[in-house]
Amino acid sequence: MIGVYARNFHGAWFGVACNEKSIFATSFGSTEERILRDLLDNIPFNVPFQNYAKTSAFAENMLTLLKDIYDGKDVSERFPLATDHLSEYMRRVIMITSLIPVGYVASYGSVARAAGGSPRAVGRVMATHPFAPIVPCHRVVSSDLTLGGYGGGLGMKLAFLIREKRGYTAEREISVDGGKKLRVFPVEFVLKKLGKG
Repeated sequence: MIGVYARNFHGAWFGVACNEKSIFATSFGSTEERILRDLLDNIPFNVPFQNYAKTSAFAENMLTLLKDIYDGKDVSERFPLATDHLSEYMRRVIMITSLIPVGYVASYGSVARAAGGSPRAVGRVMATHPFAPIVPCHRVVSSDLTLGGYGGGLGMKLAFLIREKRGYTAEREISVDGGKKLRVFPVEFVLKKLGKG
C-alpha cells in the first residue's frame, strides 16, 4: 500500500507518496490540494494508496529531506525511487540528472549527450517525471545558460538556483556509465547571464 503524505513547512507544502521502502512520487507547492493532486497523478495505475493522517517514519524523513533540498542544502542521501513503471529512457535521464551536484547546472543538450536522445526528449522527461525536487530538474537549463522551462514556474526555478549557488567558478565533467561525460557549469554562470549574479 502506498501512503500519501503532505506537510507544511513555513508556508510551503511538501508531499510524498511512498511505502516503507520506496518513493513513488514527490511534490512541492503553495497549496496542499496542488501537491496532493500531483502525487495522485503520478502514482502508478492500479496500485492501491491511502492518505494517512499520521506520517510514517520513512515518510517523515523524506518530507524533511524535500524541505532541505528546497532550501538549497546539499543533501547527499540517495533516494530509493520506485521507477519500474517508468520507461527505460526516463529512468536513464532521471539517473543522469540526479548526478548534477548542488551548485551546478547542465544543459538539456549535455544531459541528452550523456543519456541518448535529443534535448527536446530530455525536456519532456524533466516536465513529466514524478520526483521533483529530488531529481533536480531545476538544475537543467538551456544551452545558452538561460532558464529554459520549469513546471513550477521560472521564478521558482531561479529561486532554487539562487539558494544553491556555492561560489564555484569553473565548469567540470562528471563521468556517466558507458564512458560518457556530463558537462556541468556553476550556477553563477546562469545567474550572471540573467543579471542576478
